[in-house]
Amino acid sequence: MTTKKNKPTTRRDEQTMVKERVKRPRRHKVLLHNDDFTPMEFVVEILESVFNRSSAEATRIMLAVHRSGVGIAGVYSREISEAKSTKTIRFARESGYPLLCTTEPE
Repeated sequence: MTTKKNKPTTRRDEQTMVKERVKRPRRHKVLLHNDDFTPMEFVVEILESVFNRSSAEATRIMLAVHRSGVGIAGVYSREISEAKSTKTIRFARESGYPLLCTTEPE
């Protein structure tokens, strides 16, 4: 019912003006979890190939995962975050690593 982003439209219902607003969809974080078996180089490769991170960004995120146990690979819409998480897990399993990747609302 909107013609432009976040611009409310109005309509008349029984002599009352009603404004309708469209809410932005919730964004979801894609989280990588640390384990003792997945090599750091593989995590960097995942971040570069699946999440389109630069080498420096990928290394920074990988070190955050290594040090704190979890790190944010990216923030996307729900559908995209689930797709990237699934792709990451599939790639890790095909390569023989138990890398855990989850999503959660921001």
